[in-house]
Amino acid sequence: MTRTVFFNRAFRRPFVLRLWAVICLAVVLLAPPARAVELVMVEQHGCEWCARWNEEIGPIYPKTAEGAFAPLRRVDLRNMPKGLETTRRVNFTPTFLIVKEGREIARLEGYPGEDFFWPLLESMLRDHAGFAPDTGDS
Repeated sequence: MTRTVFFNRAFRRPFVLRLWAVICLAVVLLAPPARAVELVMVEQHGCEWCARWNEEIGPIYPKTAEGAFAPLRRVDLRNMPKGLETTRRVNFTPTFLIVKEGREIARLEGYPGEDFFWPLLESMLRDHAGFAPDTGDS
């Protein structure tokens, strides 16, 4: 019996069709999500500027349009993930990397304070990742 004849007969049965549909649905639902844009904060223990960012920006970042567009992922300078492709070595903390599909597309080294951080981050996200904030100016 050829493969084609076997599959034609097998898929005529309702049970096999339902089983196939369940398998396909499971594959779609259990597949890892595509990595979109994220903000990777490279930090290290004892970094006073990291602590300042954590105090001033950390609690509100996830509640902002930038945080929704580019969720925060923290990594330790001494233990950089293997799947993270940077354009060059990270030497300073904090360093903020705009990452798309595991690759760095923009970088902000240091924390210049919240008055400068937000405009710089928005500009980087807009210029490199297609961020279009809702300004509410209608």
